[in-house]
Amino acid sequence: MRRKLVTVAGTLLTLGGLAVVLAGKWGQLAHAAVGASPWLLGAAVALHLGSLVARSEAWHISVRAAGGTVARRRLYRAASVGYIGNIINGELGFALRIASLRRAAPDEVPRVATLAATEVPLIVVEATLATLTAFTLVGPLGLPWWAPVAAFIAMVGVTVALRHLVRRRTAGWRRGLLVLGDRTQCTRMAGFVTLAVCGQIFRNWMMLQASGIHVSVFDATAVLIAVAVLGVLPVGPSVGAAAAVLILGAHGVAGVSAAGVMLTATGAAGALVYAAWAYADHRWRQPSVAPVTERPVGPWLRPGPAPGRSAG
Repeated sequence: MRRKLVTVAGTLLTLGGLAVVLAGKWGQLAHAAVGASPWLLGAAVALHLGSLVARSEAWHISVRAAGGTVARRRLYRAASVGYIGNIINGELGFALRIASLRRAAPDEVPRVATLAATEVPLIVVEATLATLTAFTLVGPLGLPWWAPVAAFIAMVGVTVALRHLVRRRTAGWRRGLLVLGDRTQCTRMAGFVTLAVCGQIFRNWMMLQASGIHVSVFDATAVLIAVAVLGVLPVGPSVGAAAAVLILGAHGVAGVSAAGVMLTATGAAGALVYAAWAYADHRWRQPSVAPVTERPVGPWLRPGPAPGRSAG
């Protein structure tokens, strides 16, 4: 309950701050928001859906490396539940994803601690990719030039330490890191995470262009990094607009806010489409068993000959 209240309070505070920033610019916001054509919004939804599928496959590789035997479709369905939770908060989405998979396939996946650890390799890859492009934050946030270099070196150190940990001990929750010890599987996992990140960057760029904010792919990457960082905080669905204003507010608050709103809307639509597929797939694959009607048995019913046969 306390976490819910904190999330609601954080969302209201963020929306209140955006309302103050956008005071007197609501007409510009509305004009920028309706600038995107339906096919462009549909393409943004498709890009987000593709990113969710790619990240689900990366998670599937990590879970299988940890000893899980769960089928791909079942894991995808569990992942879709978490992506719905991501609309509200990243931590909620993570918890729902783990709980849903454990409930759907308790005998085919590792224990909770190990299953939670399978998310760590994906986060490490995402964080490393973020540090590679963190130079895009130097200007907007006034960071020192060496900050991205230091962050990248730190992530390389974290990766090396985790690989060393896996080689020394693989018991308990550490089994969730086993994908880092297999070069082939680790490369596949990292490739799907990279595909997911690239899809999100291109979606950001498309929505910014549609709102009249003509920026580069690097600026769209900076917005994605800000969304990932702010997503940890209890700011709710307002994270897209908040991240866009934080990074690109100098280009026009109304336009970047509109882009943030469309990012949130297309992201939610993509997650809902994924969840709808998961529900339909579950219903379609669920075996239907016809009810068995039993004849009442009582002392007044005596066993007799089968129909069509004589007693003799």
